[in-house]
Amino acid sequence: MATYYSEEHEWLTVEGDTATLGITKHAAEQLGDVVFVEQQEAGDEFEKGGEIGVIESVKAASELYAPVDGEIVEVNEALADNPGSLNDDPEGAAWIYKIKITDAAQLEDLMDLDGYKALIG
Repeated sequence: MATYYSEEHEWLTVEGDTATLGITKHAAEQLGDVVFVEQQEAGDEFEKGGEIGVIESVKAASELYAPVDGEIVEVNEALADNPGSLNDDPEGAAWIYKIKITDAAQLEDLMDLDGYKALIG
């Protein structure tokens, strides 16, 4: 199991050809209080860089962008009833999607934790 980070402040924990995707604690702190999460549905396919959802906070709306090509296999339905959990546990229970990765080579374009820490300073 390995965790990768994108410049858009998303994390991706990969096991085999599937991954859990969410936003980083840094992103949650920048957003402020999350009030709504717009998610796609299981079965939706996407390409790296494509918009795969929107997180709305009291301060702003922020798009989620796919860090790799893939397909959504599971949506965290709990976020619909409790979007604020993204503030409480963004890198744990408040994951957004479970995805099937269709081009694992794209993981090489992402950062490890040290690289991400350097990015956010």
